[in-house]
Amino acid sequence: MKYMLLIHSGATDESGGAAECTVEDWMSYDKEVKDAGILVSGESLADLVTATTVRVGPAGDRTVTDGPFAETREVLGGFLVIDVPDLDVALDWAARCPGARGSGAVVVRPVADFGA
Repeated sequence: MKYMLLIHSGATDESGGAAECTVEDWMSYDKEVKDAGILVSGESLADLVTATTVRVGPAGDRTVTDGPFAETREVLGGFLVIDVPDLDVALDWAARCPGARGSGAVVVRPVADFGA
């Protein structure tokens, strides 16, 4: 079954990276996921200042604003889609993710299979 791991960072350092983990931590985790043969896809997102939000009102009018401006201190930093047998295994991989450390969090969601 496929699961998406949405990786949120709660605190960032001066360079915009997650404060509780290093680039080497991410490289090691990425290698583990690839070596386990469970990686379907994954990407890091560009800097938050490059985000744009689109909202469409009831009358169909479109409003475009710079940034996500969500009412949260966490920032979505990237995602992985993994293919594992069940939720317990997905949760194990989420717990191993450097993004789950400290003020970060990894949200685990099953990928909908409309063809099933």
